[in-house]
Amino acid sequence: MFGDIMKKTMLLLIGLLLTWGSYAQSDFKILYGPYLQMMGENEVTVMWVTNKEAVSWVEVAPDDQSHFYAEERPRSFQTNFGKKLVGKLHAIRVTGLKKGTSYRYRIYSKEVMEQTPYYVQYGKVAASNVYTKKPYRFTTLDKEKDHITFKMVNDIHENSDVMASLLRTVREQNCDFVLFNGDMMNNMASEEQIFSGFMNEATNLFATEIPVFFARGNHETRGMFSTEYIHYFPTSTGQPYYAFQEGPAYFIVLDGGEDKPDTDIEYWELAAFDQYRANEVNWLKEVLSSEAFIRSPFKIVIMHVPPVNSSWHGPLEVKKHFLPLLNEAGIDLMLCGHLHTYQYVPAGKGDCNFPILINSNTHVVDVDITTTQLQLKVKDADQKLFKEFTFQRK
Repeated sequence: MFGDIMKKTMLLLIGLLLTWGSYAQSDFKILYGPYLQMMGENEVTVMWVTNKEAVSWVEVAPDDQSHFYAEERPRSFQTNFGKKLVGKLHAIRVTGLKKGTSYRYRIYSKEVMEQTPYYVQYGKVAASNVYTKKPYRFTTLDKEKDHITFKMVNDIHENSDVMASLLRTVREQNCDFVLFNGDMMNNMASEEQIFSGFMNEATNLFATEIPVFFARGNHETRGMFSTEYIHYFPTSTGQPYYAFQEGPAYFIVLDGGEDKPDTDIEYWELAAFDQYRANEVNWLKEVLSSEAFIRSPFKIVIMHVPPVNSSWHGPLEVKKHFLPLLNEAGIDLMLCGHLHTYQYVPAGKGDCNFPILINSNTHVVDVDITTTQLQLKVKDADQKLFKEFTFQRK
């Protein structure tokens, strides 16, 4: 009798533990983020991921002496065609901001447990820590600034420890933004890979408060999840190529696509990058003729695949399509990666009228720009200076 009671008691305890474990594992929470994308003078997009379907919002307050709870703060939701979106990936566009201004923000997600045409069952709310931690902060861009700084890394290939060493001083130096110049991943197989590969570390280091601008590399074009790239790293054009301006510099972010012919066996007849690059040329012509580009003191091109020092198909296509336009546009500098070795190509070499810095996968490029001067410092993982260049305004 006693043995039967003990057996039943043990089975009951095991059942309770399994139930509790299942509940704990499935409890609603924020998995990844937040991180900042599409920072502009008057807007920013705040990104994060929840483990279950939810409706989400961002609350923003001025970065002043007032308590965040001093008044009800405006809420921004992710909407489309007049409806709030429900999902796991949340991209909340906050608008109506002032240029060059600091703000505080908090994020919230409310679980959607059931949804019918005339009824929604909500669950718990997951949020950034609003009780014991300070709100996150960000500062909008400002074209009128006379001094900016940023850091660039590339070809990390999911080695987040190396990336952390290269970017550990981002907050300390109060950079305006960080540039990822491609191949941060080996391929795009899943959402989890994006974050475990580099974005979790980026979020821990700086990306909750300092925006990331991303130039897609050829490895981000690979994998079953590669079609989702633009949803995690949205741009103003809806394409991986785009442009933006901060202070005295205008940035053109180009996408060189893959590095081999479309017919290569590696792509399994799914590549169409030749036509993609040709279409990109039409957009580039419009950007180069814009008043904002023409009037900018410094003009910088960002592209993962360099148009020099390679005889592969992709770089040759980039050279054929983009160089004739860029050579006539008064470009001051191009920043590239892809080759995994440091190379500097001065203006006049490689059929380029402008200098090209090709960064290695073990260095970070610190960029400092004023209205009259552009300075580059290439540093190793110990923050020791490797190379240095200074360009004066033409």
